[in-house]
Parts: sequence; structure tokens; C-alpha cells
Amino acid sequence: MGRGFKIFGGILAVVVIAVVGFVIFVYSNLDSIVKDAVEEYGPQYTGVSVTLDKVELSPENGEGKLSGLTVGNPSGYQTDAAFKLGSISMNIDLGSVTGDTILIRSIAIDGPDITYEFGDGGSNVEVIGKNAEKAAGGSKSSKQKKDDGSGKKMVIESLVISNGKVSVSHPLLKGKKLGSDLPTIRLKDIGKDSKDGATPAEVVDKIMDAIEKQVSVAVGATDINNMVKGLTKGVEDAAKDATKAAEDAMKNVTGGSGGKGLEDATKGAEEGLKKLFGK
Repeated sequence: MGRGFKIFGGILAVVVIAVVGFVIFVYSNLDSIVKDAVEEYGPQYTGVSVTLDKVELSPENGEGKLSGLTVGNPSGYQTDAAFKLGSISMNIDLGSVTGDTILIRSIAIDGPDITYEFGDGGSNVEVIGKNAEKAAGGSKSSKQKKDDGSGKKMVIESLVISNGKVSVSHPLLKGKKLGSDLPTIRLKDIGKDSKDGATPAEVVDKIMDAIEKQVSVAVGATDINNMVKGLTKGVEDAAKDATKAAEDAMKNVTGGSGGKGLEDATKGAEEGLKKLFGK
């Protein structure tokens, strides 16, 4: 699931970028600019649709809120979205904007809803993760990673992720999902252990370390493998019943039982097919 978690990193990177963009243009009216930027660059990064319902920014007091972020699915997947988010609220110390280290008082992420849908080409999350990796130019060299430490850094005093949910799906479920709630995750003083704060990439890594275990446990709790085995066995049993009904139908017809035999045989075949398709 390691690569799959890249989508989580990508989503959190969008949050970080939104924060950085907010402080760079902190004295401007950014509501529409941020919304347009997320919806323009999000698809380029993830390879799927990205929409944002609402942006509320208050440059005068350093507060901002993004509501209704939705990351769609790659083609061929049946669930409605890979990721949905209720809102992201943040508060920034405006006095730190002109310095090298941005001080973020708080970030509250409410209602993240992640859906892992398994398919022939891997999960939807893995596909989006590959898209993000490709858009970012693949794996970076150690020198490039070191160079990434330049530029603006940040310190986050409080980060809370609450009301989260992880769901799993499979083609046999035809778009339906099995979900499990995530516990509230609280992080404090991100970047304070470094002299000048943390880079956006380091912030993402820190958050990922905190949530990866919780997400893995939540996905594992759905026991998707046993569920799929059960569904597969049910389909196989139904298929056997339908086959037997068809064979009986042929026996009745060829046995010369006339109209009554044909009627009974047809009815038996219909019942078998209904059972096969769950109707």
C-alpha cells in the first residue's frame, strides 16, 4: 500500500501549497484565485478531476478555509470519488510572512473520506499515486532532495485531522463500499525541532507517518479479501444453479414433454439466471 499512500501525500501537498499560496498573496483577495488554481493544477498532478466548492480567506487576520475538496477516480473505477474532504481551516501568523519561516498557528482537517477501490490494474489510489509520481518527474536524486530544502519553510503549532473515514470497494461490489472510521489524529509543533522549520515535503512526511498506521488498520478492518472470497463463492454457486437449470430445460424439451415441459424448463432457467445476477 506504500505507493498508494502517495495520493494522501499529494492531497496534503495541495493543502501545503494552498497555505503557501495564501501567505504569498496574503494582502490580496484570493478566494477565486485559490479555487481556480486547485481545480487547474490538481488534475495535472493527480490525472483525475479535482474540484473545490468554496474558498474563504481573511488576509487581515491570517485565517482561511477551504471546503468541499473532491478528488475523482481514474477511468474504469465505479465508486464516486477517491477522496472527499469536508473542510480545511488554517490560521497563520501574519508577522512571519516576510521571514524565511512561516508560522502556522493551526490547521484543522475535517471529514477526510478516502476510498480504496481494487481493480485489475491495482487500486484507484495506486493509479493516482503513479500519476502524481509521473507528474512530479519520478523519483528524485539525493542531491535534488537536498536542494528541496531551500526556499520558504514552516512551523505548524497544531494540526488536527478529525471525522475521517476510509472505505474499500471491489468490482464485485459494483460501486458500493465498506467503510471504517479513523480516530482523530493530533500533531503539535511540526518543524520546531529544526532550526529554520520544515519544508513542505517534510511536513507531508510527518503527517504521513502519523496517519499511515491508522489508515492501514482501518482498511484491514474491512477484511476485503474474505469478503471477496465470499462473494465469489456466491456467484460460483449461483452460476452452477443456473447451469443446472439450463441443463434440466434441455432435458425437458428433448424429452418430448411438450408445451408443459418447455414452460417448466423456461421457468427454471429464468430462476437460475435471476439468482446468478442477484435479482
